[in-house]
Amino acid sequence: MTPVPDCGEESYTGHGRLLDKVAVITGGDSGIGRAVAIAYAREGADVVISYLSEDGDAQDTARLVREAGRRAVLVAGDVSQAQHCRDIVDRAIAEFGRLDILVSNAAYQMSHESLEEISDQEWEHTFATNVSAMFYLVKAALPHLGPGASVIGSSSVNSDMPSPTLAPYAATKAAVANLSASLAGLLGERGIRVNSVAPGPVWTPLIPSTMPPEKVETFGQDTPVGRPGQPAELAPVYVLLASDEASSISGARIAVTGGRPVL
Repeated sequence: MTPVPDCGEESYTGHGRLLDKVAVITGGDSGIGRAVAIAYAREGADVVISYLSEDGDAQDTARLVREAGRRAVLVAGDVSQAQHCRDIVDRAIAEFGRLDILVSNAAYQMSHESLEEISDQEWEHTFATNVSAMFYLVKAALPHLGPGASVIGSSSVNSDMPSPTLAPYAATKAAVANLSASLAGLLGERGIRVNSVAPGPVWTPLIPSTMPPEKVETFGQDTPVGRPGQPAELAPVYVLLASDEASSISGARIAVTGGRPVL
């Protein structure tokens, strides 16, 4: 990609806010997930990085985690499959014996100018990847999450301001925000916090791979700040929500949108 997304490789400095915690991050090989993995490691957490198929990106992210002095475990596979979600959690427990943070971040999107272009299979796959995976992951993780644990879903500004050309994706991101709020209510008595983050336009590999070139060229320029965000600018919010400093934050949807309002 030109320019290469900034995932905090050179800029993120940790302060021990997640010392000795264990985190699972889906879609952790690139983009926002990569930035979160780097930040979590530099804050003191060991990280399980779930990814679909980009082995090179995943290995590079794992290297950065290890350079921060923390352990990185890579798990390849498709989170749209319920059993794979359970396998991710099982691997985390087998490797570390505990789980403190679950970040459901992996997502699929595709841009379409008409409803007719959206196949039934794409609709179902988008929901399976973006919404059902979070349900499967949380359900599998629940026996291992104790008081103080944090679950974070990656929603989107599209949850509140849906783009017509991203109809399936936008619908799933509204569902992630809603599911996160419901889970916060269900799990609060167990001391488990659940929140979602709503990014605006962020410069990640998802953009050039799913949008027409003319839209990529002007991506994010219509925000009040006049540019797309960088993954590194999202990571501090994921760190806060995972940390004990956010002990009273649950059921929230935190917007990082470059000035676009999320109500």
